[in-house]
Amino acid sequence: MPPNTTNQPPEPGSLIRGSDPPPGPATAGYKLNHLMLRIRSPARSLHFYKDLLGLRSIFTMNAGPFTMYYLAIRLPTLPQRTQAKENLQAWAVQTSNIHALTQIAGLLELYHIHGTEEDCEGRGLELSTGNEPPALGFGHVGFSVPDVGAAVERLRGAGVRVFKEVGETGKETVPISGWEEARGVGTGELHGAYQRFWGQIAYVLDPDGYFVELVPQNMQ
Repeated sequence: MPPNTTNQPPEPGSLIRGSDPPPGPATAGYKLNHLMLRIRSPARSLHFYKDLLGLRSIFTMNAGPFTMYYLAIRLPTLPQRTQAKENLQAWAVQTSNIHALTQIAGLLELYHIHGTEEDCEGRGLELSTGNEPPALGFGHVGFSVPDVGAAVERLRGAGVRVFKEVGETGKETVPISGWEEARGVGTGELHGAYQRFWGQIAYVLDPDGYFVELVPQNMQ
C-alpha cells in the first residue's frame, strides 16, 4: 500500500523512495513557486536573508497596507540566464518580469504588514513561527550549503541564534516541544538510521524566530 494512503507511519528507520506516477493532465506544469514569511523588521530580515544567506532581491512592492520583498538565489532557471550572469541588475529586471516570475521555482517572499515593526505584543498582535505551542504548524525554511559547520560559525559571529549544532543527534535537538510530548505526540527516540543524517544538519533562527535548516550539499 502506498505510504500516503494511510495515517499510520512507516516502520522506524525505513526510507521509502517516491514511486508516484507522472502528474495528471490537470496539474501538468504546476510549480512550487514561492514561500511567504510574515516579518516584523524588513531591515533585519533582509540583512539575514541577503547578506548572511546570499539571496538576491528580485523586486519590492508597497501594496498600501503591506510591502512584499521577493528574493531568490541567483540565478533561477531562465532561458536567458547566461546573458545576465554577471549583471545582477539585469537579472532582477528579467526575473521580475511577470511572465518570467511565474515560471520560477523556489522564491522567498518576505511579507511586512506596516506597523508590525513596532512592539506588537501589548496590542495583542503576536507573530507565530509555527513552532511555538499551541500555535504549531509551519516548520522551517531549508538551505543547502557547501559547509554547514563553517556556515554556522559565520552566522553565529553575526549574532544569529543557533538552535542545533552540527554533530548533535539527540532527541532534545529536534524541534518537538515538551508541550507536545506531554500530550503523547512525537514520543520515542530518534532511530539510528535517521541520526546519521540529522547529525550533519544544523538549525538557526531568523530575526523573527523562524527555523532555518542548513543541509550539507555533500550529505553523507
